[in-house]
Amino acid sequence: MSTVRTMSSTSVRPYIALMKLRVVELLLVTTLPALFLASHGVPGLKITIATLIGGTLAAGASNAYNMVIEVESDRLMARTSKRPLVNGDLTKTAAMIFASAITVISLAIFYIFTTFWATVLTALAIAFYVFFYTMGLKRRTSQNIVWGGIAGCMPVLIGWAAVTNSLSLTAWLFFALIFFWTPPHFWALAIKYKDDYAAAGIPMLPVVATLKNVQMQMLLHTTGMFLTSLAVVQSAHLPWWTAAITFILALGFGTTLTKINSPDSEKSAAKLFHWSITYLSAYSVLLVAGVLLS
Repeated sequence: MSTVRTMSSTSVRPYIALMKLRVVELLLVTTLPALFLASHGVPGLKITIATLIGGTLAAGASNAYNMVIEVESDRLMARTSKRPLVNGDLTKTAAMIFASAITVISLAIFYIFTTFWATVLTALAIAFYVFFYTMGLKRRTSQNIVWGGIAGCMPVLIGWAAVTNSLSLTAWLFFALIFFWTPPHFWALAIKYKDDYAAAGIPMLPVVATLKNVQMQMLLHTTGMFLTSLAVVQSAHLPWWTAAITFILALGFGTTLTKINSPDSEKSAAKLFHWSITYLSAYSVLLVAGVLLS
């Protein structure tokens, strides 16, 4: 019996790895407050569960397609050298079948349990990430993550549409917030792994630009992130204290960013990467609290 369990666990693990669930967690972090904001309170249980499960499968499918497309690049990077297609745990065919299956399941969940527009937006998010970012932009421009990151902004719109079957100004402002948040978040990681990206021939900004230039571009996006964070609070008519706490969070983010262009840039970049996750997570909790307490 224990042997059967071990074999089953071993056979499932590579498929779970394909989905990159640690990355998916951040997408769900922004989906949940979108559901609360769109509902002006606690969202329905059926819609919440369907959106979170459907969103997990959709994001997991996108990540799985990404691994199939980039398997040769992944072989060249230490950070990705243990992915299931690189080490032979799965074949490309098996990964494609799995990705296609969970894509269909995800879209079916959204269509049956939520709304038409949530389903359409989910399909667009998958297509955008796979074709526009992975196959189109990633190897062609140092601004790849700026525009490719739009796929990571889509869960906000999907969550909103799942509740209302429409999109409002607040939804688009939340979308813009994630758009501005993504480059500093990802470039902080890319600073740490710039040698990996260089080896794979991927022109992430820290690979092709000076650290000072990277810091300036991160600062511009961080400013946009802060302003849109406040705009979401104002548009959603949340209490004043949500804006005050947002300012404190942004101050911490900005202070960490000022230390990027230093002799110990990799350590500073790692701190900023973790700070970016803290910012988005804390801000999402703040939005939910603001909705419930307003």
